[in-house]
Amino acid sequence: MKLGDKNDRLKLSTKQAFLVLMISTLMLPLQSCKSQQKETPASESSEIYTYKRNDPNGIGKWYQGREIAHVMGFQGMEWLNRPEREQEESVSRLLKNLDLQATDVIADIGAGSGYHVFKMAPVTQEGAIYAVDIQEEMLAEMSYQKERNSIANVYLVKGSEQDVNLPENSIDKVLMVDVYHEFEYPLEMLLAIKKALKPEGKIFLIEYRGEDPNIPIKIIHKMTEAQAVKEFKTAGFTLLENKDNLPWQHCMVFELKSE
Repeated sequence: MKLGDKNDRLKLSTKQAFLVLMISTLMLPLQSCKSQQKETPASESSEIYTYKRNDPNGIGKWYQGREIAHVMGFQGMEWLNRPEREQEESVSRLLKNLDLQATDVIADIGAGSGYHVFKMAPVTQEGAIYAVDIQEEMLAEMSYQKERNSIANVYLVKGSEQDVNLPENSIDKVLMVDVYHEFEYPLEMLLAIKKALKPEGKIFLIEYRGEDPNIPIKIIHKMTEAQAVKEFKTAGFTLLENKDNLPWQHCMVFELKSE
């Protein structure tokens, strides 16, 4: 799941901090030190991505003035399912923002352990949810949950760093929760999502608000609305609205630009 080193993001209570410390000792960035120092590949235009060292929590690769953050490994799975997540992120309100319909076909990109997937599944019984992740361990956890609870409308998809591997023109809504800022190839991923979306499809981009310095999250794990709009515009999307009703996060809704 492409979620960042979230265990180092939040200022928590003493009990929570202890749990975070225990988890963080297990977590390793998926990218190697070598990847941080690599030269721009010949196949990549320097006009798209640049490389320089900066934030220790970044991979040293930049897109449109933003450094891409390290991803979180499957070792942090317990943290993703922490009981206080509802209070911190108001997940129930987020799901209301999606205006879920029984027939919706939804793709959760960077689904991780399936925290949002299995909350959406009961509402979309006549539709489908594609749970996309690049880590086998995350997919295995979701497979276990799916089988244990006999959930028939969830489909697991192994994505790659540059492709979501979804059928073309098939998705009504895409959900990305605190994951986009860690895509190693953000432009390629958005173009792949664009192919998978139906013409009227929408992307729900959830990111910690970079405009607010009081949100106790590291800067590299935040995004401003302006930065998101700039990057999504490049891939052919426009901001429909920003539902400003979550405690710490943007809920930006993007749609395909009209021709």
